[in-house]
Amino acid sequence: MNNASFPVIKSRTRLLGQLGFASLACVPLLLGGCSVFRPIPEPKGSLIEKEDYSQLIPGTSTRSDVIDLLGSPTTHATFDDNTWIYISMVTSPTPLGFPSVDKQQVVVLNFNNSGVLTKMNTLNRKDAMPVRMISAKTPTPGTKTSIMQQLLGNVGRYNPMSNMNSAFGGSAGPIGSQGTGNGGAGNSLP
Repeated sequence: MNNASFPVIKSRTRLLGQLGFASLACVPLLLGGCSVFRPIPEPKGSLIEKEDYSQLIPGTSTRSDVIDLLGSPTTHATFDDNTWIYISMVTSPTPLGFPSVDKQQVVVLNFNNSGVLTKMNTLNRKDAMPVRMISAKTPTPGTKTSIMQQLLGNVGRYNPMSNMNSAFGGSAGPIGSQGTGNGGAGNSLP
């Protein structure tokens, strides 16, 4: 080995050592930064705890007791005002997508006509039914037009004299302001 190539090899190993040390020093910074970008959970809905609705007793608790403990319901049943629904969930945002649901709870309370609690049901995320979109197309009435009909559909509609006040073109037509050439107003009387 000649003496001229020895300093080049020594400088390369020194450079690689410095790059390795610099990358090793950046690893804790990168790993520490991951907790900064972790999605923050977002509570939504009526956040009620089990201790709150466990105080309700079917047969004795009334609507006013429920309002005092849980507040107003998230929603009522569609066709029954005696069914109150409390919905709560904790979501986390996901990049370029819908938020992911971390925790979900639904409390359904049924009352009789006199306002006394008759039934209480608690539903979790496991009780949910997945709803998926279907790929079917909705039929629409009308005719199907071909490419040629689309390209040639406006042939004959161009009137180069539409801006001129002439007897042979324009919006007034040959008989003045009345008649079929009245700019779409039809044969209306003044």
